[in-house]
Amino acid sequence: MNQAQDAQFRLVHEDTILESFVEHPAGGGPHPAVLMFPGATGAAETFRRTARELADLGYLAIGIDMYGVDADISTPEAAGVHFAALLNAPDRLRSRVVAWFEATRDRPDVDAARVAAIGYCFGGKCVLELARSGADVRCVTSFHGLLQTHAPAQPGAVAARVAVWSGGRDPFAPVGDLDALRREFDTAGVDYHATLFAQAEHSFTDPDHDGLKPGIAYDPLSHRLSWAATLVLLDHCLR
Repeated sequence: MNQAQDAQFRLVHEDTILESFVEHPAGGGPHPAVLMFPGATGAAETFRRTARELADLGYLAIGIDMYGVDADISTPEAAGVHFAALLNAPDRLRSRVVAWFEATRDRPDVDAARVAAIGYCFGGKCVLELARSGADVRCVTSFHGLLQTHAPAQPGAVAARVAVWSGGRDPFAPVGDLDALRREFDTAGVDYHATLFAQAEHSFTDPDHDGLKPGIAYDPLSHRLSWAATLVLLDHCLR
């Protein structure tokens, strides 16, 4: 079993104090690390359970805070204020994601050469921005992520292997956005995999937000398929 959760991994970015939680694997480090970016409403129980699963598999799993220790995310509406603020400041969003990556790589219990990132919904956008930045992250996985960007990937700049899992009935990341992402990544020479679950809606991996609003629905099979492949990707890139 993994060790106790460490809630004191802090980062100050542009005068905002951020605090992520850490799930430690058993044994001594340095460990391969997986940054986990939650959806717009923050880390719910399924997200935290996934972090514990990754730790039990030998990864140091970090549940990333993008909003700040004082941010009110007690309701979807309250969290939406912080979500919208970052969407409206895309350079800050990308800079914050990169800052978390660099802080993680600098931890003494992390193998700096073996860092990956996964993200859900808004977090899926975050990991794609990390890849687009050219950061030396081994691989990133976006689950039903927001796919548009203010600064497309440049040819030869993306170091990461990229996996994108999207829903064909996702109103927040429509198929046209996935097509545009593929064109962007093809032009930039990105090593990527893009999979469309034709009948899946937004948040298809997340039972905690099933039915939150129209267009959001949990899909157990899409969840299991995308997670099984993600574990293969992490094993390939980080072991």
